[in-house]
Amino acid sequence: MLEYIRSPKDIKALSDAQVTVLMDELRGEIIRTVAKTGGHLASNLGIVETTVALHRVFNSPGDSIIFDVGHQCYAHKLLTGRRESFSTLRTHGGVSGFTSREESEHDVLTAGHSGSALPIALGLARANALEGKDNYVVAVIGDGSFTNGMVYETINNCEKDLKLIIVLNDNEMSISPNVGGLPKYFTRLRNSKRYFKLKKSVQSLFQRIPLVGGKLVRAAYKTKEFIKHQLLHTNMFENMGLYYLGPADGNDEKKMEMLLEEAKTRDKVTIVHMMTLKGKGYAPAESQPDLYHFAGSFDPAVGAVAKHEESFSTVFAQSLCRLAEKDASVVAVTAAMDKGTGLSVFKERFPERFFDVGIAEECAATFTGGLAMGGKTPVCALYSTFLQRSYDQILEDIALQNVHAVIAVDRAGLVPGDGVTHQGVFDVALLSTVPGITIYSPETFKETEECLEGCVFGEGLCVLRYPKGAEEQYDRSGFALAGDGVLLEGDMDAEIVILTYSRVTKEAHRAALMLRKKYKTSTVKLVKLFPLDRNAVISACKNARVVCIVEEALRRGGMGEAVSSVLSEAGLSPRVCIIAVEGFLTHATVGELYEACGFSCDRIAERIESVMQE
Repeated sequence: MLEYIRSPKDIKALSDAQVTVLMDELRGEIIRTVAKTGGHLASNLGIVETTVALHRVFNSPGDSIIFDVGHQCYAHKLLTGRRESFSTLRTHGGVSGFTSREESEHDVLTAGHSGSALPIALGLARANALEGKDNYVVAVIGDGSFTNGMVYETINNCEKDLKLIIVLNDNEMSISPNVGGLPKYFTRLRNSKRYFKLKKSVQSLFQRIPLVGGKLVRAAYKTKEFIKHQLLHTNMFENMGLYYLGPADGNDEKKMEMLLEEAKTRDKVTIVHMMTLKGKGYAPAESQPDLYHFAGSFDPAVGAVAKHEESFSTVFAQSLCRLAEKDASVVAVTAAMDKGTGLSVFKERFPERFFDVGIAEECAATFTGGLAMGGKTPVCALYSTFLQRSYDQILEDIALQNVHAVIAVDRAGLVPGDGVTHQGVFDVALLSTVPGITIYSPETFKETEECLEGCVFGEGLCVLRYPKGAEEQYDRSGFALAGDGVLLEGDMDAEIVILTYSRVTKEAHRAALMLRKKYKTSTVKLVKLFPLDRNAVISACKNARVVCIVEEALRRGGMGEAVSSVLSEAGLSPRVCIIAVEGFLTHATVGELYEACGFSCDRIAERIESVMQE
């Protein structure tokens, strides 16, 4: 059935039996593809029925269907003309693992972060209204996203005359199990079956009365509201001005069609609350949805295996546990990422000192500031890509308050597979603007442990940034300490100096060894980026004809510009070249991204050789 689907129009006339076959085929295609390429599995399997219902009820791309975060869009991609290329999922030049405006007109939002679908949907719906368009806008949001402040800010601005429908996908999880009061509230809604049974009975009674007048209709509505409030007491969504439908079984395609059709008849913004089973249709993912939130390649017949490889994240977490044993003031904070950041081990060992605020990075940062004001030593672990959302809070609520806190920036640098929204290349440029900040960027596990200790027992706002995965393996024996957080390999009077930091140091050093056959070349590795040891950098570059700064981060506002400024102020005038990230980067392996950015040793050596020739 799936092979005949070229666009959403092709599924509208299918029989119930054909729809059932289609949904089985969608699940099979998703499982087979993710098993080869890796990807988000459990959430995609759980939303198949709802995706089919959405495309049978609405007319994409005229009607806009926006998936919050965008990682649960695989069935949507398969139904919107990308079946033949779906096997390239998350590979270089292939189909993105998230929604992408560049990829299809059916992908309304290039997404990767939580909470943005609803405000985008509100803006689109208002624009449609201003243009006199009759199109619907549908935002599909997980219950985990309802910890995000933008959701409530948007609901507060919803007006009843907009053709806006919010589909709340309630699966009781975001990545790890949801935390806080909102999931408990959704649970109460789910368990209020008495209300829905009674509501149906009352509606059936009034439907039997012929020629019902306006007064009786209004009386029926008031009766319904009275019954509802007696049994449910209140409904948060309706109190905020939305019309509420549900909760319903989101894995029942026919029921979802019925509810979505009903939502289209309402004259106010409507929320359709559905319950889905993460991993539905694949037993291993149903039993362990957190393991299959994101799965690497695996054998579908066997299932994925939890990996416990040593990584920067695990080294960070274990080191933090050791420091917490020594210092009772050490506490840990994260935003729905206890497993991703490795902090699940801290949570197990120090549950009363571990805080997960849900998908709310801004809250995590300001909460961290509050813990610091209360005399604690908070360590807040966020992915680099998500930290971007909390810049104002880090600046205003931590740094400005002159308190001591630590921000651990996980996935700093290039990230494979997930693509443009997840590259951790902006944190250096952002955080370097914060007055008084200390930023460490270790390259090895040992440096990570040492830098974390320096952060925890340091002063002011301290940042520890580290890449995804394991440390690179090569001979580092030639590096020697040359300053505060500065290591040097090679001669102090080198005519070529390659200055770098973090994971890309391996490629930079290999380039230096290649160039050393012809030129006197040295490698300078920064472990401490800010405050920069200016004297050490000046000393290492004092005789250089060319200084090349290689950084796995954004060029504008990065270390290249900072070092160039230091050299200029010192009266040195070497030819400076900067090899760094320029703009947004697509999804690919780290190796492919290195080649594209000019980070491979061959590309670095070629660039420097061309500058020397000039």
